Amino acid sequence: MKGEDGLRLPHAGVPLFKRIAIAGVLITFLTSGAVAAATLLKVDEIVQKVIPPSHRVHIDPKIIEPTKAGKPQTILLVGSDKRFGAGKGDARSDTMMLVRLDPKQQATAVMSIPRDLVTDIPGYGTQKINAAYSYGGLNLVLETVRQVLSGGPYAAPGHEFKINHVVGVNFRGFRRVVDFVGCVYTDVDRRYYHSNLGLPPAAQYAEIDIQPGYQKLCGQRALDYVRFRHADSDVVRAARQQGFLRNAKDQIGTSHLLSNIDPLAAAIGKSTEADANLASVPAILRILELAIKSVGHPVREIEFPHQFVNTPTESYVTANPVDIAKAVDSFLHAKALKKAPKATAPAGLRAPRTGKHGKRAAPAPFDYAAAGLVLDRRPSEDLVAPLAAKGTVRFPLYFAKAITTTGRYPANTPDAPEPRGYILRDRAGRRHQAYRIVVIQNEPEGQYYGIEGTTWKTPPILDGDSDKVRMRGRTYELHYDGTRLRTVAWRTPEAVYWVSNTLSLSLSNKQMRGIARSLTRVGSR
Repeated sequence: MKGEDGLRLPHAGVPLFKRIAIAGVLITFLTSGAVAAATLLKVDEIVQKVIPPSHRVHIDPKIIEPTKAGKPQTILLVGSDKRFGAGKGDARSDTMMLVRLDPKQQATAVMSIPRDLVTDIPGYGTQKINAAYSYGGLNLVLETVRQVLSGGPYAAPGHEFKINHVVGVNFRGFRRVVDFVGCVYTDVDRRYYHSNLGLPPAAQYAEIDIQPGYQKLCGQRALDYVRFRHADSDVVRAARQQGFLRNAKDQIGTSHLLSNIDPLAAAIGKSTEADANLASVPAILRILELAIKSVGHPVREIEFPHQFVNTPTESYVTANPVDIAKAVDSFLHAKALKKAPKATAPAGLRAPRTGKHGKRAAPAPFDYAAAGLVLDRRPSEDLVAPLAAKGTVRFPLYFAKAITTTGRYPANTPDAPEPRGYILRDRAGRRHQAYRIVVIQNEPEGQYYGIEGTTWKTPPILDGDSDKVRMRGRTYELHYDGTRLRTVAWRTPEAVYWVSNTLSLSLSNKQMRGIARSLTRVGSR
């Protein structure tokens, strides 16, 4: 998918801090600089806790590449799941992600392997790659991934893809870590709901009930949110995981981690396994050295080429070996994405120009049709008005007059009322009013965007740098992800409001700005 300027956009799924199954590893990397700075004597103690002897896996030396100090390293991160209703020993790899630390390249490269990729699993035939973990643990996952990225089982000798370390984490560790860091504020894009009540065993899967809107997610609820995969595509699911861990990274303080490094390391160690070569001070220090040298580099996702295949009985993913080879080359020689363009108002939204006789010329009207938007005030206002009338939300409510040409509002049903008015608590426990309007952009793929308002004037989602632009007399804050707008926000004395893009950033920058520009107060003309 390409943006308005023709650049390839960052795809859903991956940066180092952006996949859920490796939450334990995420925290380890986040704290690595602090550990190294504390004292070298502490490193060995931490290693023993994070990768205890019983969790060290002896990998076949034929499928893992020894490392040397200062040389680039590729690490395979494997998150294992336990499917709903499955027995012991039936865990599969829910996430397989490669991270490339190479200070000589422009970026730290990350690439995820789809769990539903159909490939040859050595010794077990052709099937989905996530079964490899169930058959042979980290050894077989490593061998299968190497084979896929080397060109298949008949790849030419000497051209094998090299992996230096492998780390596995299960979701029990993720729950512990999320609770340990005090939970994570997340912009939940829609209602996530499933109940097994009255369903036959074959139709049952993990239950979930999370309302839309910006909120704090802890432990099991956070895990339910990031693992949900029954009403959207793998691309959207990966983007949801990415967003959660991006929020976690932004909200976790290094000082908090450093002061609690011992219990945190112990919590991680209970849910982590790794190759035995990694469980040594020299190996950890080599990775720390590369991480420190790469600290100023952006994280670049390399999209794994894939084609979705749906049949009456199953869905899976395939990939062309030629396209895989191109992705591998990009992974090994990662380049930084171009930075987001400097923000300017769209045509017709800049400050009025001075015309003849000193009069201010009126700006040209915004072309909603050209942006893929239509003006349709009534449905949105009718949805929001009851919140104001009932006193559910007692601060000014704004709705969007513009909606995407493919967008629609969800049906207002008892189990999924739209929009939602609710109480949002900050970290100090103070209560703030909030509301959320959800818009369905592309339901089969799970694409939703939304409008949020809250009296909490400093929510973490609006932290960090942003560009600013004037539209309709308001100053908007533009928060980018690469070249794509993720959030467009504006502030009033009473509250803050923002427009959230879909999880995989499917709305264009023009659409995001146009929707924000159309925000209108309930009751105004």
